[in-house]
Order: sequence, then structure tokens, then C-alpha cells
Amino acid sequence: MMPDLTAAQWMLALVAATGVGVSKSGLPGISLLHVVLFAHLFPGIQSTGVVLPLLVAGDLGAVALFRRHAQWSHVLRTLPPAIAGVVVGWAFMGRIPNALFNPLIGAVVLALALLQGWRDWKPELWQKVPHSTAFAWAMGFLAGITTMLANAAGPVMGLYLLAVAVPKNVFVGTAAWFFLLINLIKVPFSVQLGLISPATLTFNAALVPAIVAGLFLGRWVVARLSQRGFDALVLAFAVVASLRLLGVF
Repeated sequence: MMPDLTAAQWMLALVAATGVGVSKSGLPGISLLHVVLFAHLFPGIQSTGVVLPLLVAGDLGAVALFRRHAQWSHVLRTLPPAIAGVVVGWAFMGRIPNALFNPLIGAVVLALALLQGWRDWKPELWQKVPHSTAFAWAMGFLAGITTMLANAAGPVMGLYLLAVAVPKNVFVGTAAWFFLLINLIKVPFSVQLGLISPATLTFNAALVPAIVAGLFLGRWVVARLSQRGFDALVLAFAVVASLRLLGVF
């Protein structure tokens, strides 16, 4: 009922699960850590089914810690297109090779990060764009596709919430509710694809304590960051994530 992993592989799994908790408590760019590590431990799209219940557990913890800070207008604007993106991602599941998909997502995230950096430098040029319906729907749709295909929507939603300039606690609370809802919606699709099984759920249960530890570690870090430092860190993690997906390192 449990995957046959070596001691070293179990250590990697524990580090990845801790990263899930940290990413859910305010540093979404770190989500690349568990995406990469679980993809190393489990081949192909199998890793997405292994990771999804861990993400739901992290989302539940994040909602418990930050639910009061959510700004529901952003959740409601991005969730419908994200659901559409999940359906599109499910339809293409397994048809797009990682050799093509990962660089594509990396290029999109890098472009969004550079646009955000440009906006910070010349704010007068981008005052209305982040608050438009078209921007919210485009980012939500992209988040839905990337989360279904690779569980890699953390940097995408992080950049959206950074662009609309919400305070860091609102950032974390809004992201917590968005990802809890979208990840629960993804569960039936993953079950239908045979990516979630009793064996993977048993493995997930063993890693829950590491997720809880990561949630509190992330909250401790975020509480000690200024708003400016928090924004810079989110942007930096998004750039690093995009470069990794592009295969730069």
C-alpha cells in the first residue's frame, strides 16, 4: 500500500511536503520545489496524482490559518476561468510531452514576471490592466491549465495577486481559498485518470506532518517580511521557477 522508496527518497519526499506547506502559507514560488522533487520520485503524470491530495491538505491548513484575510472578489473573478482551464488541461493530459510543456509554462511565467517588474518601474503605464476583467480571466484560465497539467499554478496566481497589489495577509488568504476550491475540483478528474489510489493516499497521509510544519514555517517567515520584501520575494521566486522550467538550471 506504500511506494517502495529508499531512505534518501523518503527524505526528498519530506522536504517536498514541507515545501508544500511553506508555499501555501505565503510563498507560492516555492511550489516549484515540490513539483520538481515529486516529478523526480514518480514518473510522468503520476506525480500530479501523488501531489494533489498533499496540496488539498496544505490548502485546508492555509484556510484555517488565514481564512479571515481572503478577498473574495479576486477568488470569484479568477475561479470560473480557472475551472475552464482545468477542463482544457484534463483534455490534454498526457498528450503534451513534458519536453514541450515545461518550457512553455516557464516562458509564460517569466513573461508575466518581467511585466510585473516593468509595472513596478513604470506604474503609470499599467494602472488599469491588472484590475480589468480580461486580465483576471486570462490569469485564471492560465492558472487552471497549469494546475491541472503540472500542479504549477502557484507562481501564476502569485503574480496575479502581486499585480492587483493586495496586502500580504490578503494575498495569502485569497490564494488559500482559491487553491482549496480549484484543487478540490481537480480531484474527480485525477481519480478518473487513475492518478489517485489507496496507495498514493496512504503515502500522502504519512507526509501530512511535514506539510503542517511547512505551514507554520512559512507563516513565521511571512510575518517577518515587510510588504516590499514580500512582494520582491514573490517576484524573485516566480523568476527562479520560470528559469527552472525553461531548463536554464
